[in-house]
Amino acid sequence: MNNTTIDTLRFATAGSVDDGKSTLVGRLLHDSKSVLADQLEAVERASAGRGRHGPDLALLTDGLRAEREQGITIDVAYRYFATPRRRFILADTPGHVQYTRNMVTGASTADLTVILVDARNGVVEQTRRHAAIAALLRVPHVVLAVNKMDLVDYQEAVFAQIAQEFTAYATELGVPEITAIPISALTGDNVVEAAATMDWYGGPTVLEHLETVPVSHDLAHCHARLPVQYVIRPGTAEHLDYRGYAGQIAAGAFRVGDPITVLPSGRTTTISGIDLLGTSVDVAWTPQSVSLLLQDDIDISRGDLIVPSKDAPSTTQDIEATLCHLHERPLRTGDRVLLKHGTRTVRAVVKRLAYQLLLHDLSLRPRPAELRMNAIGQALLRTSEPVSPDPYAVSRRTGSFLLIDPADGTTRTAGMAGEAFARPGAPSRHRPESVAS
Repeated sequence: MNNTTIDTLRFATAGSVDDGKSTLVGRLLHDSKSVLADQLEAVERASAGRGRHGPDLALLTDGLRAEREQGITIDVAYRYFATPRRRFILADTPGHVQYTRNMVTGASTADLTVILVDARNGVVEQTRRHAAIAALLRVPHVVLAVNKMDLVDYQEAVFAQIAQEFTAYATELGVPEITAIPISALTGDNVVEAAATMDWYGGPTVLEHLETVPVSHDLAHCHARLPVQYVIRPGTAEHLDYRGYAGQIAAGAFRVGDPITVLPSGRTTTISGIDLLGTSVDVAWTPQSVSLLLQDDIDISRGDLIVPSKDAPSTTQDIEATLCHLHERPLRTGDRVLLKHGTRTVRAVVKRLAYQLLLHDLSLRPRPAELRMNAIGQALLRTSEPVSPDPYAVSRRTGSFLLIDPADGTTRTAGMAGEAFARPGAPSRHRPESVAS
């Protein structure tokens, strides 16, 4: 028996409308033999009804689009498939400009993002927006899939020009790794199988790259963090003195005997036990859900953060952060919001909008009056109570937060604590004055 475990790659797709994203996703599912027979038969029948000579693989995902057009709220569709080399979790995000905010959801936990470009149109504003979001969310790997190469006669020069333009743009934003692949999702060229029509290209196909790209589970190596979700007090005769602090470990690992600090109070104690699914263990790590038992009886409640005493983050009420605004109603200086970080929700106010990133040329507009939907900018927030976010550059999970409308509970903005982009200071040629000035 082969006991080798295969890892899982989480990746997201993004692209403008009609760039062929649905066809690419359908092609990946079909050619990796991840489509059930009855699904394929249904697609073949629907394709024949539309006068197609073969299956229209875009129909494998068009049901989701129909739901969106009916007004059903669906942020991201997650699809699961596997090959003998790796398992995949695909976050399929919509392509319309007004849904750009949904890419934030899909890419926030992704190890890789596939950005599609129509070879006939090249890099457009939506492409730049997707590259900026990938950089903003510090996605480790980006694939530029130059699609519809069959419609430009498979010309190497067309592909090279698009790849060069995109790579220069994404590199300035700080994207750490960019792989450009020429494809035709409709014919399957360079999606799963290499294309004889583009023998000038010597790189991997899309699936080969997805199967071999390094998967970075950096959360396991981050400083340990446990946002307290629930305090367990069974109160039965045999467990009268039991008090456990339950939650999902957001990053790192906890061990019995570790000295810990509870934030924001700053109280310290030691872990005396760890319960995992009803079993006592000596160590637990992200993303396990556990209950920590502590040596001393100290006041802890939902929303508190348990951290190793040697790796405690700073506690503050002033947060410099990069924001991606998600709501139709603009975000303005002076707006009062709820800031949700982990299990902790506190009142906050937008003290200052420092700048907005203009995607067409990467310039920074200082002190904008507002951030409209899909806008990206830097801000200073003041909270009513202390919070303890890590810098987003250190941990994508414990450095992120949401801004929520206190009146109706809708999510208005996604926030990343600290510097905006992956390369410190980027985009350097237009760096604004300090937020704190």
